[in-house]
Amino acid sequence: MKLSVSIWSVHEKVYNKEMDNIDFISFCHDNGVKYVELLDNFLSPDKIKDLKRKLKEYSMEISSYSINNDFIQKNEVDRRKQVRYIKESIDIARDLNAKFIRVFSGNEKTGIAFEDAKQWIIDGFKAVVPYAEKNAITLVIENHGLFVGKSDQVKELIKAVNSPNFKSNADVANFLLADEKPLDAVKNLKDHIGFVHFKDFKELPAGSNGYKSLSGKIYQGTVLGKGEVPLKEIIQFLNDNGYKGFLSIEYEGMGDPIIDTKESIEFTESIIL
Repeated sequence: MKLSVSIWSVHEKVYNKEMDNIDFISFCHDNGVKYVELLDNFLSPDKIKDLKRKLKEYSMEISSYSINNDFIQKNEVDRRKQVRYIKESIDIARDLNAKFIRVFSGNEKTGIAFEDAKQWIIDGFKAVVPYAEKNAITLVIENHGLFVGKSDQVKELIKAVNSPNFKSNADVANFLLADEKPLDAVKNLKDHIGFVHFKDFKELPAGSNGYKSLSGKIYQGTVLGKGEVPLKEIIQFLNDNGYKGFLSIEYEGMGDPIIDTKESIEFTESIIL
């Protein structure tokens, strides 16, 4: 398996202008990481040449180019815009030599029926997968939100889209938000996983601030290995089932993102197979 780190792990630093993509790449290089996951909302077109130059200097690669599409749009014109957005993102990923694009389904909105939203998601991805196939890019859908939070929902969507270039981005901690055991969810998706977000959550007392699960439990991100996700067991299962792809660390805790991401890298290196 190949160790990657997502720039989302240090998003606080990026939003505060304390770090940019180049700084993040250097941070990963300094900590022995050869692959980085970048986000489109942090990428400026005029900086791509500098970014590619830095990657070449360090002999590093982009594991995934992650975007923030949303097919839950009442207006068909807006849904078509999302299709165009993903196609444009495929062009950028190709330019960056990234083989994966993390995608979302969309966010729940008032006044939109669940079944309508499901069909829009399916139709949207069916419209873009031919372009992904043509450009040798694999779209990986993250288990996130109401529509594809559970592993069965992810599997149903993948089967409906029916493309070798549309797979699961198994976010191992997010399954807790769907009240699903992470290892069970990974086992359920074993034939469909194209990319893995390696992340850990811990449960907080009721009434705390944090991510709320479907049943109302409250979770907060933590340093990898200090939460409730059975990360060692997940790695063992993936290895036993022939997964050779990326494990992309996505730290979402409340501590210092630099210190905690370093600790998360060290932990993952100690258990990776």
